Amino acid sequence: MGPFTLAVDTKSSSLVSSDVSNRKIKNLQLQTKKCFASVSMEEEKPFDFLRILFEGIIAGGTAGVVVETALYPIDTIKTRLQAARGGGKIVLKGLYSGLAGNLAGVLPASAVFVGVYEPTKQKLLKLFPENLSAVAHLTAGAIGGIAASLIRVPTEVVKQRMQTGQFTSASNAVHVIASKEGFKGLYAGYGSFLLRDLPFDAIQFCIYEQIRIGYKATARRDLNDPENAIIGAFAGALTGAITTPLDVIKTRLMVQGSANQYKGIFDCVQTIIREEGPSALLKGIQPRVLWIGIGGSIFFGVLESTKRLLAERRPKPTQQSQHD
Repeated sequence: MGPFTLAVDTKSSSLVSSDVSNRKIKNLQLQTKKCFASVSMEEEKPFDFLRILFEGIIAGGTAGVVVETALYPIDTIKTRLQAARGGGKIVLKGLYSGLAGNLAGVLPASAVFVGVYEPTKQKLLKLFPENLSAVAHLTAGAIGGIAASLIRVPTEVVKQRMQTGQFTSASNAVHVIASKEGFKGLYAGYGSFLLRDLPFDAIQFCIYEQIRIGYKATARRDLNDPENAIIGAFAGALTGAITTPLDVIKTRLMVQGSANQYKGIFDCVQTIIREEGPSALLKGIQPRVLWIGIGGSIFFGVLESTKRLLAERRPKPTQQSQHD
């Protein structure tokens, strides 16, 4: 019986040792996930989801209005460069033309985007393993972009028609476009808009989140506002340069109006290359990279700052809820 008893003890000891090892491995995995997640991965309650949604809407709307107001003149110059055919001159007057009407669309669009992006990102980070966190950020960015596009596209159409001098007020632009081109006129270039903005949103937020996660894990602390702003500037400038040809196509389709110079995306690309050369697809890249780089710095800096302020104002859980 001695050897048998010894064998049982050894097996039991081995099982206990294995169980302890498994627990250590699980703890290490949980710690690693916390390092790679930019937000807390605790189990959300319905109240938490609503708060994330609310805070995303407030932070997104605030960041969108600030960055749009600050950089609107650069965007106007970029639009006029892209809309000019051949060697047309660029008018530098009225650089804030259409700002008020544009803010009326930017505020809800930015609010909807971040309001959808934040909870979607957190949910996907729970579903995907840590090595696929980039996929979670790409997907959340695309979903947020689709939701916001319903507001962004009419806003962009009106803004760019005013920037190119076709209208003097947002209300007049909406009325004329709707009467002459129908409701679909307000969504002119919708396909090219999605072609540009879905990759842009997905890539920009993915680059931003991934750099932020890596920096945060290395520094082993939360990032401050200047650091968030620098990362946002890099992510914005790089993404802006990559997506410039898509932006040119979108601009041409949106500003053509009822003239219908282009029959669609592919016809637009072929016509531009045939009449103006391939380099025309990079028109406005300098102001675009400058605009989006600075814009990314302001947007993400304001976004993270606003999110932090809102988090600090959250009601602290009571002692009873902590025990629960």
